[in-house]
Amino acid sequence: MNPFDSSTDSDRHFIWHRLVEVDCEAFAKGDWSQIEGDFAADGFEGIRCCYSADPDDWRIAFAHLNGYRDSWLAASEVFRALQPVGYSHREALLARCHLEEIEIAGDRALAHKKFYGEVPLADGSKLADCRQTLYRLHKQNGTWRIVGFFGQLPLLNGGAIAR
Repeated sequence: MNPFDSSTDSDRHFIWHRLVEVDCEAFAKGDWSQIEGDFAADGFEGIRCCYSADPDDWRIAFAHLNGYRDSWLAASEVFRALQPVGYSHREALLARCHLEEIEIAGDRALAHKKFYGEVPLADGSKLADCRQTLYRLHKQNGTWRIVGFFGQLPLLNGGAIAR
């Protein structure tokens, strides 16, 4: 599934692995310990864009990692209460999660993680929102760490990659 070759593009391969495979697995289990080490706790910040393309609507939602952790755990609990049809919780996340663009400039990276696609739920509804998160990463002591993100950005083209 990882679109980046580990031997020729090891940085992108690693970032994709952590932000997609490991994060989906951890979220499906509600296991923060699987991803805690992926974050740089010092200086971390999370921006919620409130599904708006207008930066005037964006807010600092997480000035510290512990606040994000608590929100992540609560969201995981809500997600795990859903009953996907034909998918495990992990599979439902992986089916909707797309990370094809990772920009790297020296020891800095910007990863464009997008969420789109539909997963049917047992109650007849669908998990079908379209959004994206831009993760900011720094390479620290040889390992990529998340230093912040812009989350809940609208996915203006509905998930289609426009080039």
